[in-house]
Amino acid sequence: MNYFDTFDWKYMLGANPVRKYDISEYHNILCPKNDYPAFIDKYIGLPLLQRLSGVGLLCGTDWTRLYRNRFYYSRLDHSIGTALIIWHFTHDKAQTLAGLLHDVSTPVFSHVSDFRKGDALTQTATEAPNSQILHNNAELLRLLAQDGLAITQVEDYHRYPVADNEIPRLSADRLEYMFPSGMALDGSWTMEEIRQCYNDLAVLKDEHGIDELGFNTLVVAELYCRHFCMIGHILQLNENKLALHMLGQIMNLAEQEGLVRESNFMELSERQIIERLDEKADKFPKLYKLYKTFRNMTEISHTVEPLPQDEYFCVSLKVKQRYINPLVKTKDGTSRLYELSPKARNIIEDFITFSDTPYGCVKLV
Repeated sequence: MNYFDTFDWKYMLGANPVRKYDISEYHNILCPKNDYPAFIDKYIGLPLLQRLSGVGLLCGTDWTRLYRNRFYYSRLDHSIGTALIIWHFTHDKAQTLAGLLHDVSTPVFSHVSDFRKGDALTQTATEAPNSQILHNNAELLRLLAQDGLAITQVEDYHRYPVADNEIPRLSADRLEYMFPSGMALDGSWTMEEIRQCYNDLAVLKDEHGIDELGFNTLVVAELYCRHFCMIGHILQLNENKLALHMLGQIMNLAEQEGLVRESNFMELSERQIIERLDEKADKFPKLYKLYKTFRNMTEISHTVEPLPQDEYFCVSLKVKQRYINPLVKTKDGTSRLYELSPKARNIIEDFITFSDTPYGCVKLV
C-alpha cells in the first residue's frame, strides 16, 4: 500500500486546525529585522514587482470553494521571501536581487498559464519572458547602476544554486514557496516548525562540490521532507489538477470571447479578472457554465473512465511532482536524506509512485 493512498482531498484540507498566520512574522524568520537588506526596498517599489501583489502564489485556488485557503499570499510576498532567504545565506546583492526579480513574468493565476499552454508537466512556460522584461525596464536598469550592478547579474536566478536548482534539491525558491503553501492550503506548518527547520539550514556542498541549502540535523530534515511531500501531494491530487486546468480553459474561453485580452493577464490583477467575469460571463453560455462550476464546486469525482462531457468537466493529466531529497550534514561531509533515513526514503518513493485515479471529474452546473 502506498503511504499517500489514505490522504485524500477531504483529509488533506481538514486534518489541521485553522490557524492565524502573520506574513511579516514569517518573513522575519527568513531574515531577522536586524539583518534586513534595506537596499531591496527601492526595487520592491517598482511597478514590475508591485504588479505581483495582485497575482496569487496558489494558482487561482483562492477563487474556488473547492479549497479552504487560510489566507492570500501573493507572488510579491513570495519574491520578497525568496530574496530574504538568499540574503540570509549569502549576503550577496546580485543573488538577492536575482531572487527578488525571478517571477516578474508570472501572469495572473500563476501556473494556470502553464496549464493553458499545455505545460502542466514542467510548469516553466511562464519563465521565458522574464529576462526580456528585466532588460526592457529603464527604472530597474537605473537602480542597478546606482548599486554598481549589471542586468546580467540579476536576469537569471538559475545561475545561483542557492537561489534555484533542480528538484529534488533544495533551493531558496523551493524552500520559500512550500512554507506559505502549507500554511495557506492546509495549515500544516506552524511558525515553531518553520523556525525549527529554517534555523537548522546551512549552505552545504553537494556531490559535485556545488553550494546547496541543506540540514545540519537528520531529524529536522526528516520533518521537513514529510511536510514538503505532504504539501506536494495536495498538488498532484486530481482536485488540484482539475481546478488549474479548468481555470486555464476558462481564461482561454474568456480571451476567445473578447472578455479579456492576452495582455490583460500581465496588466490586471486576479481580482479584476474575476470581477470582470462575475459581471459579464453570463452572456456566454459555455464560458458561464465552466466559470460558475469553478467558483462553486466543493468536491469532484475520482473515476477510471471519463464521465459524459455534456454533463461533466474531466481531466486526466500528469503534472510536475514537487518533492525534496535534501542534503544532510554528516561527520564525513554530506549525504542525501534518501540514503540516511529509511523513513524518508519510503515517503519519497511512495510520493514519486503515487497515482490518483485516471480521471477527475466535476458535474457542471
